[in-house]
Amino acid sequence: MDIKEKQDEIISEFSFFEDWMDKYAYIIDLGKELELIEERDKREENLIRGCQSRVWLVAETDADGNMKFKADSDAIITKGIIALLIRVVNGEKPETVATEELYFVDQIGLKEHLSPTRSNGLLSMIKQMKYYAIALAGK
Repeated sequence: MDIKEKQDEIISEFSFFEDWMDKYAYIIDLGKELELIEERDKREENLIRGCQSRVWLVAETDADGNMKFKADSDAIITKGIIALLIRVVNGEKPETVATEELYFVDQIGLKEHLSPTRSNGLLSMIKQMKYYAIALAGK
């Protein structure tokens, strides 16, 4: 499944929910399934700046050169949001992650249903993932 198909799948999943309380519950459930980073990676340099809560993110490439992100957060909704982002970009080439628009965020209405500080944090998460992708594309 390519990055567009993954985004379209998420949009379809969110269309089944009628209200945002159900969508938040789904996001929280996604966070519970997130593959967490190692405790040793929960250090200052892996924290995403601009997030209200603490979010740690690490990235690497696999043997085929595809992105592999791991993350954790001290807030359950934020953990779910980063899980959604990782679901879309994991397994993609760094060049794809760096350049592809993550349109599902707007399509499911996520930004407008977050507080302003959480919305800024979401943008910071996306920006950090793209920075990692740019750095790994150059290797």
